[in-house]
Amino acid sequence: MEAMATAVTRALGTLAARPMPPGLYLVATPIGHLGDITLRALTTLAAADRIYCEDTRHSRHLLAHYAIDRPLAPYHEHNAESARPMILDALAKGQRVALISDAGTPLVSDPGYKLVQAVLAAGHAVTVVPGASAVLAALSVAGLPTDQFHFAGFLPAKAMARRARLESLADIAATVVVFEAPGRLSETLEDLATLWPSRPIAVARELTKLHETVWRGTAAEVASQVAGETVKGECVVLIGPRPVSTSETVDDAFVRTVLITELARQPLNAAVRQVAADLGVARNRVYDLALAIKRDGVTS
Repeated sequence: MEAMATAVTRALGTLAARPMPPGLYLVATPIGHLGDITLRALTTLAAADRIYCEDTRHSRHLLAHYAIDRPLAPYHEHNAESARPMILDALAKGQRVALISDAGTPLVSDPGYKLVQAVLAAGHAVTVVPGASAVLAALSVAGLPTDQFHFAGFLPAKAMARRARLESLADIAATVVVFEAPGRLSETLEDLATLWPSRPIAVARELTKLHETVWRGTAAEVASQVAGETVKGECVVLIGPRPVSTSETVDDAFVRTVLITELARQPLNAAVRQVAADLGVARNRVYDLALAIKRDGVTS
């Protein structure tokens, strides 16, 4: 351990000795465990003329943990319009400005992209200091396909809007990653269990913290596992990609036959959703066939 501490001290000294040019630095911070910060992030924050963050109280705790004493200022969705000109002015004066979020990598479901656009348009340098990310951490541990993924941010808070968003993600042929607040997790899982009960999903909470938990299974299984749990901390929900099977080659005649049966017992949208899920067929294809059945007045 002593040798490791010496090596870390030497590495920090080497990084700190390097000149840090003016510009905007996007610095990733831990998503939970304070040890998950890079040496480069520490030296960047220590050398910054000013650090902008979402919540100064939260970020001050992180900086104090590493004995970093730099000016802090807020940058969030409510003050971005007024804060951007001040940041641009600081950069024009040759200062080094760091932007951090409360947790993880800035700009990922956090404000900041308009700032980056403005900084680039003004001709200033933008540098990323990569590190922790809840999206990638959850994807790594979920046990779902990682060759392709689609990040959809936070789901809407209202039930109807949330369900509509989930339905819009149904046919994505990649693992879908969304954020969800703990108080709405059970409702979201109930929606998933209703929409795609057999689709594999995972839910990760408190990643890198003491009570880190990952639930895995089908949507129906995970909804049952989480039911009754007291969930704290923001959660990452991962939905396995739409199943790809030989049923995609099923001809329209067979899809129509199944659709006619479903349309006789449930509304059009529900029937389309059910048939698309059962056969693994693209929903827009099923929907077009359903409209044709309705238009032609076919009942059997």
